[in-house]
Amino acid sequence: MAKITEGYMPFKGYQTYYRIVGEEYRDNGKAPLICLHGGPGSTHNYYEVLDNVADDDQRMIVMYDQIGCGNSYLDGHPEMWTKEVWMEELFALREYLGLDTCHIIGQSWGGMMQICYGIDYKEETKGVKSFIISSGHPSSSLWEREGLRRIKMMPQDMQDAINHALETGDFTGEAYDAAVNEYMDRYCNYWLGEDAPECCKRPKKSGSEAYVYGWGPNEFAPTGTLKDFEYVDRLGEIEIPSLIMSGISDLCSPLVAKTMHDGIKGSKWILWERARHTCFVDRHDDYCDELIRWMNEHDA
Repeated sequence: MAKITEGYMPFKGYQTYYRIVGEEYRDNGKAPLICLHGGPGSTHNYYEVLDNVADDDQRMIVMYDQIGCGNSYLDGHPEMWTKEVWMEELFALREYLGLDTCHIIGQSWGGMMQICYGIDYKEETKGVKSFIISSGHPSSSLWEREGLRRIKMMPQDMQDAINHALETGDFTGEAYDAAVNEYMDRYCNYWLGEDAPECCKRPKKSGSEAYVYGWGPNEFAPTGTLKDFEYVDRLGEIEIPSLIMSGISDLCSPLVAKTMHDGIKGSKWILWERARHTCFVDRHDDYCDELIRWMNEHDA
């Protein structure tokens, strides 16, 4: 079992929690893997299903709770919930832990971070061997259009509840909650259900304020600081080798994933059957095989 090291990095007067699986440095030419979780406002927890990669591939895995959630919880600071702050935190973590070379996996919002990284922060990508974009997206408006399209496939009463909430801005009530639960069960929740690993069911301190200010009060129509996240026309600027992985029943619909694949030169796309928004949980063993193969191909 690989060694686990936990700690905190000072960041803007607060603290960012990190968790390292495996030895901090190995003289085997294998760059560490940094894990960017979703949300914004989720936690690193579900990435613990990748702990086995440290042993199976003799590679260090670094995960962390972004400021505002989990063990890095913070609220009452809406000025912090921007992509610029979260990107700055990632750069600070690389420097603090001495991660001169790395691969980066990002799920959902974490995948958005990678796209921003590869386009807006080219100088800071030095030493990044590859991206693994897992169910991310390049465009908040595209994400919204796909969500609204899928709402039309739900029972009429659920469509009505969601549309009423979007029209009025009142995202409360039993009917709305039931509709959202059905939507998330179709496209987000683990296929494994009660059999999901402990780390996926463990209670966590989500960053609700970070989510509301960053994305908005609902899943479907972003109104927060990320509402203008639009990179479709600039995907060709990404020079980092990119593996895109998504599920066939994923919040990241096949259209969203294909848009990234078509736009990022030389990218590879794997569309997993029997997978929703967290493919590395739903298709864990197959996903890890592809992940390990990809990183070893791009370590040189």
